[in-house]
Amino acid sequence: MNGTAPDLGAMLGRLESYVRHETPTGDAERIDALGEILLARHRELGATVRRVPSAAGDHLVMEHPGRGAKAGGAPVLFLGHHDTVWPAGRLDGPMPWRVDDGVAYGPGVYDMKSGLVVMETALELARDGGAGHPPVRVVVVADEEVGSPTSAALVAEAASDAVAALGFESPHPDGSLKSGRRGSTRLRLGVEGVEAHAALDPEAGVSAVDELVDQLILVRSIVRHAPGNVLCNVGTVAGGGRTNVVPAAAYADLGLRFADAESERVVLDGVTSLRAIRSGATVTAEVMSRRPTWAPGEATAGLLATVRLAAASVGQRVDGAPAAGGADTNTTGSRGVPTLDGFGPRGAGAHATHEQVVVASLAERARLVAAVLAAL
Repeated sequence: MNGTAPDLGAMLGRLESYVRHETPTGDAERIDALGEILLARHRELGATVRRVPSAAGDHLVMEHPGRGAKAGGAPVLFLGHHDTVWPAGRLDGPMPWRVDDGVAYGPGVYDMKSGLVVMETALELARDGGAGHPPVRVVVVADEEVGSPTSAALVAEAASDAVAALGFESPHPDGSLKSGRRGSTRLRLGVEGVEAHAALDPEAGVSAVDELVDQLILVRSIVRHAPGNVLCNVGTVAGGGRTNVVPAAAYADLGLRFADAESERVVLDGVTSLRAIRSGATVTAEVMSRRPTWAPGEATAGLLATVRLAAASVGQRVDGAPAAGGADTNTTGSRGVPTLDGFGPRGAGAHATHEQVVVASLAERARLVAAVLAAL
């Protein structure tokens, strides 16, 4: 391999290997098995590696030395994850690994095991090429698909001295990079009431379900009066049991998306300050995971300008635009670190059974990232 010619066959082989190691979020044994393979690969590329223990599966940190005149500079941070939304067994069922007409299919092929292959290959190109590059710190987390509750602090720490952060999630459908992301919060609204017989002694009870319904109406009002655009999805509602018992407990899980930091502040302050309407009921709001809003700014615009020039040097054209979905780059971008995401290959079907990646774009993205490293 040389600085301009990735081995596409080898990339596809590694991608197949990674996809065949199914890694559902929360399955620490499966995630750690793939983690060991990833660590071995980065050791092979010259990195110093370590695990960061987590109940969900270990997070991985790989420190690659810089080369040439830039070897002593601040590191570039590469961000990825090796958990997927898919339960084990999809390969033997509705999502077998296959390559058809230049497109690869399988659970996690797009989100984001192909991005892991791109980052490794880019590092190999940078190592073997003639241009120098800064040190590269690679962080691969095990719980991204549920909001990175145990890895957000690790990402923030890894970014503290980084000159730039590159995310290897999927790009926009046209291949454009992601230059900002909505804030994303997963929140559980819980209610405790008082159980009683629904016919013989209803007045002694306090219905947690009725209280939850009224609280969700209040949530809708808070969201509606936020200064900017906010998306709110009540994804789960549960509570009660038998129809002849006043329910003593209920909860709802909310997914909130924020286009700007002020709306995020207003809504989260409002929802976490909710109090019970009914005497005898209690209301709690538990933030299960939170990714702060990453709004496009000067730091990211400067990085995008550098990336455009690097892309031109390898015959590519790249643009950038904000994205609705959240990722670990929310953490770096919101902290002012020059950040871009979407360096994974082109494809489609994230979190869908037709998940797929365009095989040729694996090599294209690796060449792009290697050129970016040389330019930073």
